[in-house]
Amino acid sequence: MTFFDQAGWDGRTYIGGWVTTSGTAEVVSPATGERLATVAEGTAADIDRATALAAEAQRDWAGRPAEERAAVLRRAAAVLETHQDVLVDWLVKEAGSGQGKAAFEQGLVAAELHLAAGTATMPYGQLLASGRPRLSLARRRPVGVVGVIAPFNFPGILAMRSVAPALALGNAVVLKPDPRTSVSGGLLLAAVLEEAGLPAGVFSVVPGGATAGAALVEHPRVPVISFTGSTAAGRVIGETAGRLLKRAHLELGGNNALVVLPDVDVAAAASAGAWGSFLHQGQICMTTGRHLVHEDVHDEYVGLLAEKAAAIPVGDPAAGFPLGPVIDANQRDKVHSIVTDTVSAGAALEAGGTFDGLFYRPTVLSGVRPEHRAFAEEIFGPVAPVLRFGDVDEAIDLVNATDYGLSVAVLSGDAFGAFELGDRIDSGVLHINDQTVDDEAPAPFGGTGASGTGARFGGHEANIEAFTETQWVTVQSRIQRYPF
Repeated sequence: MTFFDQAGWDGRTYIGGWVTTSGTAEVVSPATGERLATVAEGTAADIDRATALAAEAQRDWAGRPAEERAAVLRRAAAVLETHQDVLVDWLVKEAGSGQGKAAFEQGLVAAELHLAAGTATMPYGQLLASGRPRLSLARRRPVGVVGVIAPFNFPGILAMRSVAPALALGNAVVLKPDPRTSVSGGLLLAAVLEEAGLPAGVFSVVPGGATAGAALVEHPRVPVISFTGSTAAGRVIGETAGRLLKRAHLELGGNNALVVLPDVDVAAAASAGAWGSFLHQGQICMTTGRHLVHEDVHDEYVGLLAEKAAAIPVGDPAAGFPLGPVIDANQRDKVHSIVTDTVSAGAALEAGGTFDGLFYRPTVLSGVRPEHRAFAEEIFGPVAPVLRFGDVDEAIDLVNATDYGLSVAVLSGDAFGAFELGDRIDSGVLHINDQTVDDEAPAPFGGTGASGTGARFGGHEANIEAFTETQWVTVQSRIQRYPF
């Protein structure tokens, strides 16, 4: 049987093994409308079944040597690398990813598994000073069952960056992928981990919509939720978790600024800006959503950016087009509404602004002002709004004029001068002389404000904090005597 043979999982999901549920959902290509597969759709009862299996399996999994857990994750990375074309193909067909983006994401998923294998054997505590003759220490212990809710845009990496470290640290995981990417963001990851020898029950996938997600967030067996998605949904999850005294790690939206200072190589800056705004049709939380360009280079930058936008081919990524479809009609209509409202309010349409089905042309808007929707809102589409500024203080005020605080980039001929501006910028990520979209497994990642609860993803330190609890332990040679 070939790896991830569709005959073995079509119409099913992975809860202690490949099983059916009471309902099914079709997997549809956003590029062609073609039915790709069927997956089992989960309910609250399926969440309960998955968490019960997870709670039982987790005790044995946590008790295994750290090196044994690490070995499973290394094998999973090897499986993924051996069959990398499978995930790439599904990302292209199901998520509308371009071939380059899909290959990049596949590499990130493998990197998360490798990093997590290292996390499993990291030091997990510290010795503490004590005023009494005893051993005093703090150690980190797995939380138990972790609930992971992942989005559609980078479904593989944005699931695995929580799944892998949580497993490495001795937890069980129940994953609810976005219903639009249940295969590349869920079932395929289950197949990889099963092939690597992960024990049954330690990891389950429950596809479904808001009802399944709410059941996972509210379930009493799940003390920690890791969520990546919209700010609106994140607020609801955060409120629910707070009421239930759970931890929620939230990585939400962004309205990320690219600052172009007057001493740049304008052609290089426009290339960076185009990549930041148009990669994966702008459907990335880190997408460059606002281009703040100094007046001395503004017109040249806008002209070059518009040329690049007009030259990018858009079409079915399975046929090799670099930009594919937005995920669905609701998202397309939101993007187009923001563009048309902003143009009606006085901005100039320099390129794009049209669509064919779900294929939205890369769009450049100039003359954008802070009150325009294209400045104030997260667009989540291939749109580059450009604002002119006169001095650095004005630029910093524009950067910070948002509730979001995820990623900011500064392009300058003086890299260290740009670095010094970072102390005045409110964001979880800052890139000097690059655009706003980047990710590496060892790097802490997260935003502030409406972008989430900070760097709770990436790197050993953040992952250990996210998926373990601290326990204080004291040991002394004889029983302590007391006055009574």
